[in-house]
Amino acid sequence: MEKEIDILSRIIKRRRSIFPVSYTAQEIPVELIRQILESANYAPTHKLTEPWRFTVFRNEGKMKLGAELARLYKATMPEHQFLQKKYDSILEKAAQANCIIALNAELHGDKIPEWEELAALACAVQNMALTAEALNIGAYWSSPGMIADLKEFLNLNDREKCFGLFYMGYHNEEPREAKRTPIEDKVKWVES
Repeated sequence: MEKEIDILSRIIKRRRSIFPVSYTAQEIPVELIRQILESANYAPTHKLTEPWRFTVFRNEGKMKLGAELARLYKATMPEHQFLQKKYDSILEKAAQANCIIALNAELHGDKIPEWEELAALACAVQNMALTAEALNIGAYWSSPGMIADLKEFLNLNDREKCFGLFYMGYHNEEPREAKRTPIEDKVKWVES
């Protein structure tokens, strides 16, 4: 029987960002989306603030999100820098994804520094990415500049902030080997 550490290690090493251009039209069952979100809920969190907040966009909802992102891109980009190709790409990514999850955090500035809440959110997103990988669902965390202007669209309260979008979809992409330098190059040991 395979050890849990071997299974976990294999999933961690196999996880890659899979982009919407590689997604198929196959629908992700809502139960699996919930399972991915449930994994997020078990991330470490300083003082148990559980800052992660998610908004799930599917079907027509993801198309409305794509349209809002495209609108924000056009509204905030100086005319001489606006690229129709980028505008169209924003809409296309929303159409290609089966599900898009807004990655929000409720900040508790009175108790916890923002960076700690963001670290907790990042841990939650890593749990989501690993669960998606274990379910053979492609995913990636995108952080376009327009997320700073999504507060009203996402109906966030004064303490909430959007830190990205988590695109998901089934895919037929071949596994790729990780490009990482050796861990030994990044670790110092102090034993005396």
